[in-house]
Amino acid sequence: MMRYVIVPSALLILLILISASSNYGASAKTELVKVMTESNQIGNQIWMLGKPNDSYSEFGKESAGQISYTVSADLKQPEIWNSLPQGLNKSLNPTLSINYSLAEIPEYGVHFRVKILDAYKSVPQMAVFSNKMLSGIIQIAGVGGTTSTYAYKKLYELYIPKEQLQLGNNELKLSAVGCLYCKSDENKFLWWKWDYLSLDALAAPALEPIHGRYVESGTKVSNLSFYYDQGAVKHLPYVLKWLGIAYSGNVMRVDCATDVKEGCSAIKPYYETLRDYNTQAVALHLHTGNIKLKADGTLPADAENKLLDYVKQYGSLFQYYEIDNEPGLFNRSKSVNLAIAQWLKTNLPKLAPHVKTVAPGWAYAPEYSMRACRNQNSSGRFSCGDPDGWEGDPNQRMELEEMTDVTNGHAYGTSYVNNKDGSFVENLRTFGGSEDGLQKLMLNTEYGTSDSHKDPKEYGAAEPQSAVFDRIMRAHIGYADMFMQHAAFYPQYALFESGIDLNAQNPAQMKIHKNLLENDTRVGVMRRLNLAYATHGKPLIYELTNKSELSDKLVYFRGVDTSALPALPGSGGKSDKILLNFVNFESSTQTIEVKVTMPESAMFEGERFGAGDTYETARTYVSGLQAAPELAFKETLGPGEAVQYILTRTDRVKPIAPAWIEAKPAPNHAIELSWKESEGATSYDILRKPGAGEDSYEVIAERVQGTEFVDTSTLIGDQYLYQIRLSGTNEISQPAAATATDSVALDRTGWEATSSSGKPQGAIDGNMYSRWDTGVAQAPGQFYQVDMKTAYTINRILLRCEGSPNDYPRKYEVYVSTDGNHWSQAVASGTGSSVLDIRFSPQFARFIKIVQTMKAGNYWSIHDLQIYG
Repeated sequence: MMRYVIVPSALLILLILISASSNYGASAKTELVKVMTESNQIGNQIWMLGKPNDSYSEFGKESAGQISYTVSADLKQPEIWNSLPQGLNKSLNPTLSINYSLAEIPEYGVHFRVKILDAYKSVPQMAVFSNKMLSGIIQIAGVGGTTSTYAYKKLYELYIPKEQLQLGNNELKLSAVGCLYCKSDENKFLWWKWDYLSLDALAAPALEPIHGRYVESGTKVSNLSFYYDQGAVKHLPYVLKWLGIAYSGNVMRVDCATDVKEGCSAIKPYYETLRDYNTQAVALHLHTGNIKLKADGTLPADAENKLLDYVKQYGSLFQYYEIDNEPGLFNRSKSVNLAIAQWLKTNLPKLAPHVKTVAPGWAYAPEYSMRACRNQNSSGRFSCGDPDGWEGDPNQRMELEEMTDVTNGHAYGTSYVNNKDGSFVENLRTFGGSEDGLQKLMLNTEYGTSDSHKDPKEYGAAEPQSAVFDRIMRAHIGYADMFMQHAAFYPQYALFESGIDLNAQNPAQMKIHKNLLENDTRVGVMRRLNLAYATHGKPLIYELTNKSELSDKLVYFRGVDTSALPALPGSGGKSDKILLNFVNFESSTQTIEVKVTMPESAMFEGERFGAGDTYETARTYVSGLQAAPELAFKETLGPGEAVQYILTRTDRVKPIAPAWIEAKPAPNHAIELSWKESEGATSYDILRKPGAGEDSYEVIAERVQGTEFVDTSTLIGDQYLYQIRLSGTNEISQPAAATATDSVALDRTGWEATSSSGKPQGAIDGNMYSRWDTGVAQAPGQFYQVDMKTAYTINRILLRCEGSPNDYPRKYEVYVSTDGNHWSQAVASGTGSSVLDIRFSPQFARFIKIVQTMKAGNYWSIHDLQIYG
């Protein structure tokens, strides 16, 4: 007969509060507990192995082989715990099977809990199987193998639905699991020690399918590294959905620093888009390098006004404010950081009381003599921050930690466990250890890997670049609460193809950034882990229907109803989506069949995201899903593959007219159309009319799949107007116009530029925010020259300098050449403007030279140069 021991769920809350009360920022942590550290409501204890005494001494020594243990019916035989191991070690005792009996199945499922006292820094994984079905994989953070003098102790929890339980005998099997790409070399590094293990019945329906611990994931979407412009806004929903972080309360970094021109040009619609996709934001706005404090140590009026204006305008749309970015590395002042923290502490309760402050994105920069830092002054006094090295000093960091609600810490590659400067071990050093996780909630605003990072050789990864990203993200799942991959489009660190002006790219054509010779990608890793750990909401009832095929397989399902989530603080963001996630952690192809109980009997439809190198190949739209209220799904997943369905009740899908429609000339006098996808759209109709006259629109194509179309039935020189309509509706876009021509923008790949001065590539790099300039006032003879590497017939040059609107050439002449030595007479000349469209009779040329022929006080600048032919 099973014995139920009442587990005081209040005890868990008490332990959390006791821990928090001894920490800096305790009240803030208590406020922020929400689901992040709040367990589902625990009821009766089914069994506990070991004592919660911060010791594994009651267990036996490690012994080789698989271990099986049967829980005593009366739970009064602690002396037999010496037959249990002190933990698992994949190279020695890789599994533990715990057998127990249930006289009745807990109505709301159970929670498995394990308190970890020590683990190796490799981020070992504990797979938990209930009656042969995978319930989840706990990612374990540890400092074993580092020189940390502080242990990391953490209580991990895992929700197990009642459908994975049975009357009578049950088996809970724990297995040590290696990285997806690693060989047996890694096994000896996959170990951990535990304090106790327990299984508890839930007293109420689960609020969240907790998978080890509650985490929130995200990234940063900005154009050309720094710009929150319309291109970034256009791509934002696509990135959120493709990465599996939309709709469930995850968090994104928004660092529109005031020293970057146009950096915040579309920041309001950017924040509003995050709200509409039920996603939080951490803001970083004030550029601390420009601030000179007043004599009393407070912020000057201009800095206060910038903060005040920003919080007043946008404070309702973000949830966190980050004090600074890597202040020591960028040679920033601790006093300025403290002044910003003090201003926020004083004014946020009045202006935006929901906003929590985040410590600077620590890089732990030491003194200058140990490592060079940026932004050195001209006085000859070199430093990494003011005072020098303050960011590397835990006592000085603590001054900021005492004034902020949430801690931070950046990490790349395996640096999180670096013996010095590691965000994980440095956090333990700052706060003096860990009783149950870090002593403050952690929001890491930068983690990731570059193209040069590789997994440590001793782990034997066959795909070392994919493995190192997988390992660092799993580490953050193990010890951080919220974490953001560095930047979705940042060169070398990117998730997606970078160096492209997002204003000019259809987001549906966004491509995954790939590591050469490796099958997996950073996007693949992030989708897999986001779908397994960072999809939030009320868990849906489900049953795996091909259990025999999935027995002891690392195949995971997670289904949630996001409508149960509370509204986002400040913005009030909500969601009504059903998210169904299928994740294969195996290195072989697996098929999963599942029957999901939807919240109600109704028709559902929505998006499915799976394998694909571009957004449009990864996404399909599905409709006609009749829930009664069960829905059956079957997915065949490749190694490491993850699939997500984003579903809505059909009667709640509101057709929306296509937006962001663009029309531009294409080769062979065609016109290329692109537009933003519309929710509920399975296809689109293309309407066209001549650009002149009173003619009405006619349909030239119906039921077009995707979000692009090429119109080839055009005449050279004629202008056309286009509209895009959702098939079967009256929802239609605004018009877009283009003229058919055989003169199209040439591909600039491989072009080389030279000039009379300056850095000429800035005009042909596809970045409207970079430029070439003369660096001196305009004078006759200044030139800009392009070698296209191949000769074309050309008839047009477009020069743009709206970003420096007074830097256009006052007068110019254009010359062409086939060899760079023999030049034509001037093929065009005239007076400049900020958008200078130079047209001339067709010329066969490889080289083009533009010469400035007049004096003027301004520089001559070119932000973008395009040649047509």
